[in-house]
Amino acid sequence: MPNMTLAIPIELKEKMDHFREINWSEVARQAIREKTVILEKLNKLFSKSKLGERDIEKYALVVKRGVVRKHKAV
Repeated sequence: MPNMTLAIPIELKEKMDHFREINWSEVARQAIREKTVILEKLNKLFSKSKLGERDIEKYALVVKRGVVRKHKAV
């Protein structure tokens, strides 16, 4: 199995040190596995999309504005 080295902030390392019984390598493997599954599903979902990059940027801006409005209302 190939190895990967991760750099993490010292604050996070200090928190992780409080849980020495946790296999942090396995936690990282699971997180990476889950993320790749999600990305593969998204690729499959959008592989037939007719949207161009400009369209995507336009809709992303609309979504961001909606999120900002929602959080300002709270």
